Formats: sequence, C-alpha cells, structure tokens
Amino acid sequence: MIARIGFAIALALTALQATAQNVKITPVGSHPGELCANDRATIFEDPTGVRILYDVGQTVTGADDPRLGNIHAVLLSHVHGDHIGDQKLKALGAGACANSERVPAGPNSMTAEVAAAKNAAIVMTSDMGSFIAAKVQKIRGGAAVGPCPETSGVTAVPVATACRSNTHLGGTFTARAAGASQGVEITVVYASHANNVPLSLLSEAQRATLGADGMSLVLGPPSGYVVKFTNGLVAYLSGDTGIHTEMKTVVNEFHKANLAVLNQGSSAGTVLSGAYAMNELVRPATVIISHPNEAVTEGGRLRPAARAAAFINLLKGVTPQLAISGRTMEFNGRGVCVAGC
Repeated sequence: MIARIGFAIALALTALQATAQNVKITPVGSHPGELCANDRATIFEDPTGVRILYDVGQTVTGADDPRLGNIHAVLLSHVHGDHIGDQKLKALGAGACANSERVPAGPNSMTAEVAAAKNAAIVMTSDMGSFIAAKVQKIRGGAAVGPCPETSGVTAVPVATACRSNTHLGGTFTARAAGASQGVEITVVYASHANNVPLSLLSEAQRATLGADGMSLVLGPPSGYVVKFTNGLVAYLSGDTGIHTEMKTVVNEFHKANLAVLNQGSSAGTVLSGAYAMNELVRPATVIISHPNEAVTEGGRLRPAARAAAFINLLKGVTPQLAISGRTMEFNGRGVCVAGC
C-alpha cells in the first residue's frame, strides 16, 4: 500500500512539473468560446512567469479588461487600426461574432493604453516604438518614455515603468523574470505588408495635411516575431503578411520555429499560400489560426464554410488549433499542445 501511495505521489509530482514547464497561450477575442472576425490579441505566458501581449487589437474592453492580468511586454506587428487598437470592444460578447460591436478607443490607441496601465516594455520596431511611447507620455502627462534598462543585454521584468525596446528588424529583446536563470527572447522578423497609421491617431494638423489625399504616415516596416521561450518552444508570430522566402530561410532554418500563430486575413494571402507556407516553408509542429476576418466558429465548433476549414484540409503533418477566445492552450518545448486543446 505504501509503495502504491508513493508511486501515485511521484506520478502527480511528475505531472505537476510537466505542466509547470509549458507555455500558456490564451487568445483574447470578442466572444468567449469562439474564434470571431475581429479577434487578434493573444497572451503568452512563459513557465518563468513572463507574460507577453501580442497585437492587442480591438477586442479588449479597455486597459482594465480583467482578462489581461499582468503584462510585462507589449508586441505590435504593425499600426493598422485592427492591430494597434484604434477601437475597443463595447462589452464582452457585444455584437455578432462576424462583426463585434466596437467604440472609438480615443486618440492614443489600445496598445499605448495597455502599455501605460501595465508598466510594460514596448517591444516593436523603433519607429512604432517611438510612436507608441509618445502616446504613453501623453496618457501620463509626464516624462518621455526611454529605452528599457538592460544588464548584459537582458531586461529584468516587470520594469518599473513603461519603456521601449529600441529594436529593428532582426533585433532581439530579452525579458527575464526575477529569479529566473533564462530569459524569453523576442526577435523582430520580416513581414510583407503595409504599415500606415489610422488618421484618428494622428494630430489634427497631420489629419488635415494627409487626409484630403487619402494618405497617412508610414511607421517604418511591418513585422512578425519569433519568440523563444525557456522551455524550448519557438513561436513564429506571422503578423499580417504575404508569403515570403524568409519564412524558410530565417524562421525555419535559422530560428527553427516549432509553433506558428498564423494571421489568416484574406488581404495578405490565400488559403493556398497559407497552407504552402506552413507545409513547405515554416513547417511547425502546430499552427494556431488567428486573425480570420470572419466568424470561424459557431457554438465553439468550426464552421464548414469558413476559410479556416479549407486551410486545415490542406495541412500536411502540421496540427491545427483555433485561437478560441478565453481558452488557454499549453505547449511543450516541441511545439505540441498538451492541454486545453
């Protein structure tokens, strides 16, 4: 009997240790239990406790949305309104899954509002980082937001106040939790897309100058990210992008990504190009489907007519997961979902 109890305890401890080594990924969308048209935001939590918000978008109710919790770093792939957050969700579940009900987020963007409220590191290309930092300064009415403090190339999180990473394409920002021996490495990678700011987030003078010609400011290059977590998981966050060769040479061959979060909006790619990118170029163990620009699920189940369904049917050796709002998935270091899938 004692031997059996000891064996059971050992199994329980092993399971607990295995869970502790998983990266937790939680989509934050407009309708709980669904993958909806406007869903973008995703929270990543490393086993050491580092928490990262990727593309806050328009589906949080504000910087005080209780689903956010602690955020140590805010990532932004590009400044289009549906990513930077020129609007916010009116209320959780408001509107239809195909078109959630949103209201203006004000002149600063949800990205800046969250970074200011959470005292987060602003991790993105320098052009976008400077723009968001200026918005954070306006929110706080205080001093300029400076570069994040580093010791031997590592930033300890949480930081005392919002700061910016000052990175460019190819640059890496490392965030390390207190007491951890290893940090989470966030590398900015190429994306094939546009990067123009919504007019609502520009000054009145800029709107008057540019708006008459249907133009806006371009804030440097758009991007994706490769995030290397402490358990060995390497996640490729595509951003909005068309298919490009660096998916193979940089993301696959150099970084060796084993998980992809693929934006599936039809403006930058097709079902066929997305499937080719996953099957032949990135070749992750798992792909999480996000940014669908349509209602992908109904009652939590995949709609057969959704583009995601056609995409899934074309995958070869890559396991698909839907970015269901509020569902926390756990991934091991090999890119395999081991819980919440």
